[in-house]
Amino acid sequence: MASTAGLQTSHGHWFNTTLTSSQSHLGFRSSFPRPPAGDFLERSPPRCRRRCSHAVAAAIVVEKLGQGRSVGPLQFLFVATENAQCTFADCNDILFIDLQKVIILTNILYSALSDKLPYCIRILLESAVRNYDNFQVTESDVQNIIDWEKTSPKLAEIPFKPARLVLMDNTGGPAVVDLAAIRDVIAELDSDPKKINPLVPVDLVIDHSVRVDVAKCADALKQNMDLEFSRNKERFSFFKWASSAFNNMLVLPPGSGILHQVNLEYLSRVVFKADGVLYPDSVVGTDSHTTMINSLGVAGWGVGGIEAMAAMLGQPMSMVLPGVVGFKLTGKLQDGVTTTDLALTLTQMLRKHGVVGKFIEFFYGEGVGSIPLPARATIANMTPEYGATMGFFPVDQVALDYLRLIGRSDETVSMIEAYLRANKMFVDCNELQTGPVYSSDLELDLTTVEPSVAGPKRPHDRVPLKEMKSDWHTCLGNEVGFKGYAVPKEEHNKIVKFDFHGQPAEITHGSVVLAAVCSSTNSSNPSVMIGAGLVAKKACELGLEVKPWVKTSLAPGSLVVTKYLEHSGLQEYLNHQGFHLVGYGCTTCIGNSGDLDKSLSDAIVDNDVVVVVAVLSGNRNYEGRVHPLTRANYLASPPLVVAYALAGTVDIDFENEPIGIGKDGKEVYFKDVWPTNEEIEQVIKSNVLPKMFVDTYDSITEGNDAWNKLVVPKETLYPWDPKSTYIHKPAYLENITMTPPGPPSVKDAYCLLSLGDSITTDHISPSGVIKPGTPAAKYLLERGVKPENFTTYGSRRANDEIVVRGAFANIRIVNKLLEGEVGPKTVHVPTGEKHYVFDAAMKYKSEGHDMVILAGDEYGAGSSRDSAAKGPLLLGVKAVIAKGFERIHRSNLVGMGIIPLRFKAGEDADSLNLSGHERFTIDLPRKITEIRPGQDVIVTTKNGKSFTCTLCINTQVELEYFNHGGILPYLIRKLA
Repeated sequence: MASTAGLQTSHGHWFNTTLTSSQSHLGFRSSFPRPPAGDFLERSPPRCRRRCSHAVAAAIVVEKLGQGRSVGPLQFLFVATENAQCTFADCNDILFIDLQKVIILTNILYSALSDKLPYCIRILLESAVRNYDNFQVTESDVQNIIDWEKTSPKLAEIPFKPARLVLMDNTGGPAVVDLAAIRDVIAELDSDPKKINPLVPVDLVIDHSVRVDVAKCADALKQNMDLEFSRNKERFSFFKWASSAFNNMLVLPPGSGILHQVNLEYLSRVVFKADGVLYPDSVVGTDSHTTMINSLGVAGWGVGGIEAMAAMLGQPMSMVLPGVVGFKLTGKLQDGVTTTDLALTLTQMLRKHGVVGKFIEFFYGEGVGSIPLPARATIANMTPEYGATMGFFPVDQVALDYLRLIGRSDETVSMIEAYLRANKMFVDCNELQTGPVYSSDLELDLTTVEPSVAGPKRPHDRVPLKEMKSDWHTCLGNEVGFKGYAVPKEEHNKIVKFDFHGQPAEITHGSVVLAAVCSSTNSSNPSVMIGAGLVAKKACELGLEVKPWVKTSLAPGSLVVTKYLEHSGLQEYLNHQGFHLVGYGCTTCIGNSGDLDKSLSDAIVDNDVVVVVAVLSGNRNYEGRVHPLTRANYLASPPLVVAYALAGTVDIDFENEPIGIGKDGKEVYFKDVWPTNEEIEQVIKSNVLPKMFVDTYDSITEGNDAWNKLVVPKETLYPWDPKSTYIHKPAYLENITMTPPGPPSVKDAYCLLSLGDSITTDHISPSGVIKPGTPAAKYLLERGVKPENFTTYGSRRANDEIVVRGAFANIRIVNKLLEGEVGPKTVHVPTGEKHYVFDAAMKYKSEGHDMVILAGDEYGAGSSRDSAAKGPLLLGVKAVIAKGFERIHRSNLVGMGIIPLRFKAGEDADSLNLSGHERFTIDLPRKITEIRPGQDVIVTTKNGKSFTCTLCINTQVELEYFNHGGILPYLIRKLA
């Protein structure tokens, strides 16, 4: 049975087609003018006009009505309908496509207006049409994306279904624990737990557990990995159980590399091929630096574990259609300037421009083609640092060349190119490009980029290298803040002498005590890694050595790096300078930097006024993150990390002062050890080879002896061990019934903390070492864990008892209620007593009081960790009232049922004279039908003062989650 339906455009033309009964729900309106081919009619099943042995998407041909000529290949390929069958006599690779979707996209793509869509928006459009079912993805959703230029300023809501997910162990681990716990709840509700499985591919890479306990020796890698397994055996067993218990889940064992580099080199598809269907790769991950994959033309960004769980179980991610900033790059980087310098420059520019919640597209200008893909990866990796959702480079010849370098077959690369060209998703610098329309535009002349570092406390505080010495002295003297330490001028040259294993040693303000080549941002970019090796080589040849008390380490993001450093002979020189291989993981970048030598630590602690420095090739340098004793932390390229380690201080003018005295007694300057671009390129050409990538990833899933010896349970339901201090069934998934609780009430709440600007998720839920005397340490001691085995907050995030005790446990957090005191404590307002935040919250809860948090701008900046929302929920926090929220954290708060409220423009806690000692009542309706996204909400204090805030729940879907008490209870009720 067939019926005729029409596709109407804004020009009033109708394109008629005959549909099968399963396809007759058309009625889809497009705002694009009619394609040049005229009306379409399926008189007989279309046939493939060319063989598709390479699965090229441009294979379906629609006949022009009445003329018998082909109108050209269909530009998009979509999933088949449920009852579809292949109707192409000479094609084995392509299924018959839902004709409704054929016509929609044919109409769109034949329109010149499609060229105006930014490339990143085209990926959202493809996903929406492919997943269109008029339920989860509706006609209105697709239309909003088509009309992106008009609808994005109106903050239109759209659904998005990523093709896959990536997880890392610290944030992905809790998500997998939640998945296991949901199986339990489903079983308790008399439903089948086996139906709880990821519906899209999920890849978990264990990269956050390795710590730099041992450094500066040949067997540091082995010792650190042995310690990693001894501390994390229970966690690793759980991950291994999950990989077999759940369908669609791959777990890569410790030592495989850093998630984002493995994603780039191994997990990425660029174009998916599944069941004979091709479609663009897209991914979300439980790490904010998932954006690194944007460099390869793959749409992807970080989400909290809560959102990731919803996506795993087939729930579309609700997002506001973003504005897109077009970034034009011209010129070429000058000799001696690294891609890290470029990334820090862009971070500063984009932070200043204001790009929170936006996509950045690096599409046009001759400068784009001059940037190699690993350099693009560095830029894309730092997207969270400049505040955007994506830093996107469309696929071009540079990307295709990279795919061949990492070992993708010519057949695969040809398929990717053909599909993307056919779908107008490929950028060809040899063809005249019609520029997309952007929300706003920026431009950078690459010749103006100069060597830089960023710090001492924020990644967007860029400092030109030539100004570093003067900027350092300014920071010392400035009042305490992001660029200040309030050190009196007469103390700037204070020297602390100590004995280093029988050798006289000294430190002063600016002394470099930790130098780490690490992080996904830089540690797998051949140009800067080989640059670091060449600096070490030149220094060795000139007789310079790093001072023995500087803790140096090398932790690449990929095993391939070790292959080319060894092949080139540069690893030998890095070893000589103390940059031995310590592990394949995040290490120092996330605070797993290990202890400094005791003699050095004692010298710093006994003279706390001395501001010592860490220099690392990472992406974040928030105070207290890198190491508890390094109050100043600078981000730099790997070769600059080596150079600063050699100098031993940041209090140096590299242009005019020597970094040391060589073996011949002559002064050695920065220019003497700094390699030229030509030197670097010669080494890359001879030593970075496709075979290295192929050999590395052919065996990556095999694991090592320790991993393979892990014995794991085989049950469908995870057998929770009540004695475990690593894996714990979460309290927020207990006592769930089928009835949603509705919006919470907040009446006469006390302020648990009053915070300033740029409170990061690392302040809220730190990753660093669990210190003795803290609530988390007390919990562990009570369960027989020795202090040397406390490990870190990050490694124990799969235990909600640690998450709640670690909330706001950062040693550098500044709580205004403490009136100048720094650290993880607060004031219990009724008594005036000072307690750890956890202890104060438990006191409020036992007294039956609600709690809120006051905060400044950029609340929740930094990592995507959902523990920064779970922790406050478990403390009993009902709402956060802030001047502004970072994107992922706001979403996580809603996902856990916490109310995010934003002060009105021009207002904050200080301007409203809120001391934090008030009691707050939030006037929010108790019926969800009476609440609107973004509505005004009145907050009243007990003394009669009131002020208006904006409810930062952005979509109807988020309201539904909120009504259920969060995403996870919503999913349970939906799936049970």
